[in-house]
Amino acid sequence: MSVHPRPLSAHPRPHTLRRVTAAAALTLGAAALTVAPAHAHAHVTAADARALAENVTLAFTSEAENPGAGFTELRVELPDGIEPSAVQLKKAPKGWKLKTTDGGYRLAGPETPAGTDAAYEITVRQLPDARKLAFKTVETYADGTVARWIETSDAGHGHGDGHDSGQPAPVLELKPAAPGAEPVGPGDSGAEDSDDKAGAATAAAPEPSATVAEDTATAADGAEEAEQTAAAGEDSGSSVLPLAAGAVGVLALGGGVWWFLRRRNAADAG
Repeated sequence: MSVHPRPLSAHPRPHTLRRVTAAAALTLGAAALTVAPAHAHAHVTAADARALAENVTLAFTSEAENPGAGFTELRVELPDGIEPSAVQLKKAPKGWKLKTTDGGYRLAGPETPAGTDAAYEITVRQLPDARKLAFKTVETYADGTVARWIETSDAGHGHGDGHDSGQPAPVLELKPAAPGAEPVGPGDSGAEDSDDKAGAATAAAPEPSATVAEDTATAADGAEEAEQTAAAGEDSGSSVLPLAAGAVGVLALGGGVWWFLRRRNAADAG
């Protein structure tokens, strides 16, 4: 007896549909996670960052996470070993200014375009002798939103770079110091810095006050008046001398005439 195979059903079984549906959902979910934007961060980089390196430029980027407002202020707490006075602004969004604070600096200015990262650069006089540097950053948007990138991972947990926490602070990894590199003292700022300081001191020298100027003018007037008085005295003295000489001459002449007349009268009487 011949056996005819059963025709395949055109409709898949229910459990097969469930497996296909689940697989499709997982695939779509993975694709969605792949294309989803990463959470915004704050970063810091430097070319050949090395401990005790001098005049190092650090580049910071605060990624925009607010689509409706731009940045207006960034506050940074400097790591140990970097003083606020050793930091200078090199590049920033247009109109932004840097002001030092107690333990760091404040960079602020006109609102940046919404959705645009805030990038800037600073120059540090010398990096400390450390393995890594954390720059805790607080970002403020024009609508008042604040993002605090200030978390650092504990030693021995994660990679130690702060990027295993919720809102990690920007961290700069440093290479070992170059052979012969030594810490620079606060006063060792170089000839160029000395010239700059001298120029700043000259520019900052206050102008003479009105009182000083008035006193100077009064003294000058007094000296001029004294000279005029002395000159007048000299002129008076020079005009009195001829008169005195004339008076002496007249007296001498009168005395001579008196003596002559007296001798003559005496001779006539004898």
